[in-house]
Amino acid sequence: MYQLLDFIPSIPVAKSTEIVMDWLTDTFAGFFDVIKESGKFSMERVTDILEWIPPILFILIIAVIAFFATKRKFGLAIFSIVGLLFIYNQGLWEELMNTITLVLFASILAVIIGIPLGILMSKSKFAEATIQPLLDFMQTMPGFVYLIPAVAFFGIGVVPGVFASIIFALPPVVRFTNLGIRQVPKELVEAADSYGSTGWQKLYKVELPMAMPTIMAGVNQTVLLSLSMVVIASMIGAPGLGREVLSALQQAKVGNGFVAGVSLVILAIIFDRLTQSINKKRQE
Repeated sequence: MYQLLDFIPSIPVAKSTEIVMDWLTDTFAGFFDVIKESGKFSMERVTDILEWIPPILFILIIAVIAFFATKRKFGLAIFSIVGLLFIYNQGLWEELMNTITLVLFASILAVIIGIPLGILMSKSKFAEATIQPLLDFMQTMPGFVYLIPAVAFFGIGVVPGVFASIIFALPPVVRFTNLGIRQVPKELVEAADSYGSTGWQKLYKVELPMAMPTIMAGVNQTVLLSLSMVVIASMIGAPGLGREVLSALQQAKVGNGFVAGVSLVILAIIFDRLTQSINKKRQE
């Protein structure tokens, strides 16, 4: 049996992939350079603006947003103040601003790409059958693998980190958008049809508003997945708290790694509770 298997020629998957990647990087080098430079410039300006805001003022702004987002409850606001003050006290404020910039860009771009894809899947069985396996592939592929094309296309820095984060965080918002629109009661869709609504009117005035709680749940997962890629993206030069974790790992500094890890947990809790609270307010 084993001898029979030896006669089967090896499929050159690795070699073919390298050929395709080389062709893409050579053919679209100028395009990738434009994206890299424009993306780097935009993210640096956003980070500069965040760092220009006095830390105390920034913390108060987040606390006020948390207070009103949670229907004037003090829990998340107090946690935000204490948690962000802890990060500032540990000298990680600049790293925090870089991390927030990376997560914001990755999450916003993932949502901009993901929601239209989810709408397309909900409207077309062919699109769903085509995109669904790709989403399965993207969710099961280890996050470290995404660093390879990111470095090949954009080199080292924050832009490839955002690129890898987008791919890693994209599937939830696509799936939840598709699910939310498909779960809209047929009676409402039929009522919209009976009033002569066009396809676009039905989508924007009936289906998307009804599906918004489910879509926001997908946005919540996308934000958290973007944040989880921060540490992995630091391996290819992305700045932020992830770089502190990586540096602590390389130098075996348990204390520094623990502080950076706790800072990431604080930021993740704030992001998670804020997006959940906004979703609950929309449902009400």
